[in-house]
Amino acid sequence: MSDGATARGSATEREEARKIAEGLEHLSGFGNEHSSEAVPGALPVGRNSPQRAPLGLYAEQLSGSAFTEPRAENRRSWLYRIRPSAAHPPFTRTGNGALRSAPFTQTVPDPNRLRWNPLPDPDEGTDFLAGLWTLGGNGDVTQRSGMAVHLYHANASMRRVFSDADGELLIVPERGGLLLRTEFGMLHVEPGHIALIPRGVRFRVELLEETARGYVCENYGAPFRLPDLGPIGANGLANARDFRAPVAAYEDVEGPVEVVNKFCGNLWAATYDHSPLDVVAWHGNHVPYAYDLRRFNVMGTISYDHPDPSIFTVLTSPSDTPGLAGVDFVVFAPRWLVGEDTFRPPYFHRNVMSEYMGLIEGAYDAKTAGKGGFVPGGGSLHNMMSAHGPDRETFDRASAAELRPQKIDDGLAFMFETRWPVSLTPQAARAEHLQQGYDDVWRGLERHFRSLH
Repeated sequence: MSDGATARGSATEREEARKIAEGLEHLSGFGNEHSSEAVPGALPVGRNSPQRAPLGLYAEQLSGSAFTEPRAENRRSWLYRIRPSAAHPPFTRTGNGALRSAPFTQTVPDPNRLRWNPLPDPDEGTDFLAGLWTLGGNGDVTQRSGMAVHLYHANASMRRVFSDADGELLIVPERGGLLLRTEFGMLHVEPGHIALIPRGVRFRVELLEETARGYVCENYGAPFRLPDLGPIGANGLANARDFRAPVAAYEDVEGPVEVVNKFCGNLWAATYDHSPLDVVAWHGNHVPYAYDLRRFNVMGTISYDHPDPSIFTVLTSPSDTPGLAGVDFVVFAPRWLVGEDTFRPPYFHRNVMSEYMGLIEGAYDAKTAGKGGFVPGGGSLHNMMSAHGPDRETFDRASAAELRPQKIDDGLAFMFETRWPVSLTPQAARAEHLQQGYDDVWRGLERHFRSLH
């Protein structure tokens, strides 16, 4: 896969990007009907597609759902742009690099517990797109079902523009801030934040430091939404108002721009004679978002027992079965532990769901950190019904701990939890950074049973 034109990697360009990122304005609220214009008068009043759009712009609808889906699920935005998206030459196939898509059929689904160290450093001049590396996933990209787990590592900003027709992209930075230039405007995310790029939205990733690394969940299914709160009530978990949508900002650039489109699992490229990030105004609800995970309103026990991890759900992609997600995004954010007579780390369990866990910073309270352990940038996979839980060191420590109120604020971990097994790509199954002997962390869990008779 070509890494495009000469990447933007100079210290001056990174400093310029940082200044832009620090001064960004945004719109608040998840799922809202937002509207924004970079030039006063660019948004039409009273209709979506007037005979002549204001300022000589083109009116265009971007539909993220079928026209006839219920209003609560319907996703669409109206864009008012310098040129319509239809004005481009043919796309031609280009190399996929380390990016793969479902169905993942090249390896047999593995019931073993697996863990990886962080991705090694990329080759010089690797941008976000060239640095995408697929671990695995499930479903079928052509049927819009399932998900994929990717990681990324980059040391250069993108000049080209990317869009994904196969699904939405949930970006979880672990190292290095990002400036995301999208059709809707710009978003700034740092480690500890996430960005959600809807299906089909074009964007470019610029680095704010010399290197960047993180995780990506590609969701082929129903768009992510906030989970229902049920007995929790009207407030809690991820609050809608804490999600940031961009304000309109456009590029009026004449000249060759490479545009790459992911379609049915493959990458296709075309060279435009202008930037497609030329939207001067927009309104709708099919929009990108950023969110600070430390604003997550954690719910937990104030009496006894460790709650099920579903209580930490930030976003969910529902399936056709109520309560069964195609994929959930779960965060283990800073929180207090106060349970009495309680084993406070996550309990031992086997789960019908499959879990990929990553670490953004610090340590996770059920896994030992350090060399050969669970470290930032690494990840673990526990497929459905594989037995897992705290390692021996964590179990011994937590079983003997004095149960005072304890603040967990030295780590930030997350999980992509999915309804189907995650099948690995061959590159993940054979990776040099796949840890050997992961099962050993549960060795030495001794027999303590004592019969009363």
